Amino acid sequence: MKILLTTTSFQDTPGAHHELLAKSGYEVVRARGPLSEEQMLGLIEEHESFDAFLNGDDRISARVIDAALPRLKVIAKYGIGLDSIDVQHATAKRIPVLFTPGVNHTTVAEHAFGLMIALAKDFWIHASAVKSGRWTRRTGHELMGKTLGVLGLGRIGQEVVKRARAFGMRCVAFDTYWPEDFAAEYGVERAATAEALLPVADVVTLHMNLSDTNRGFINARTLATMKRGAYLINTARGGLVIEADVAEACRSGQLGGYGTDVVDEEPMPPGHPFQSIHSIFVTPHIGSRTFESVERQALRAVTNLVEYLSGGTDYIQANRF
Repeated sequence: MKILLTTTSFQDTPGAHHELLAKSGYEVVRARGPLSEEQMLGLIEEHESFDAFLNGDDRISARVIDAALPRLKVIAKYGIGLDSIDVQHATAKRIPVLFTPGVNHTTVAEHAFGLMIALAKDFWIHASAVKSGRWTRRTGHELMGKTLGVLGLGRIGQEVVKRARAFGMRCVAFDTYWPEDFAAEYGVERAATAEALLPVADVVTLHMNLSDTNRGFINARTLATMKRGAYLINTARGGLVIEADVAEACRSGQLGGYGTDVVDEEPMPPGHPFQSIHSIFVTPHIGSRTFESVERQALRAVTNLVEYLSGGTDYIQANRF
């Protein structure tokens, strides 16, 4: 068996996942993702295809899947977001797509809260000023008493709510699948729609899967409905926002700041408008990149892969035939 391994946090973080993959006896070809469609096609051609992909956010399109057939047997995603994979085409070709839910909600929630604090206290402006020899001080805001709007109340959204309640925040949320018991326990108010949540929140945090129906949900029109000076947090997917509109909202003060761990094109290209705006705080998609989370996620991804290829049953499949 020949496996293409592309996820960098898997490769760069020591742990038991390396031993488990080595123990499988599979030949492992390593590349540094996220890879474009053309890069994936080039590797498939160079190595005469693969039996499996153990991938991160690489572009696995219909072209990539077709190029890897008939040898390709399975796609094992390291992570939970499937927007970079053409799952519909994989399903049509009877290629299972495996993924790793339930392994990174703690660390992503912590990261989201870190971004909130960074914006509320102007960490970027203060830290960069001090590093350059200036004692610049701005007056920030407390999170206590503010309203947090949570778009997506799954595992990660729920962990964010737990932390927000500890900070004394009021929580309003929207999700098409409403967790009644959790909402009652933590006093989460239910917004009628995603758009109805925006005007009432001092901080909006995104925890939705990216799909064709919500791509660009945060845009000039929806930003205009938010409280002036509100903060926006994104640890989900860059495609949920129109980045040019977010940049303009930050310039005008309609947004008090944007804290994001994701951008639509990763790595962020040179000259991106976010680079010149001090109220935009960007981290390089490391929300789930902790030693604890990487090992959990990687062990799940390798177990998915090995179990499927060896005929076992301990794997989590996102698509169904």
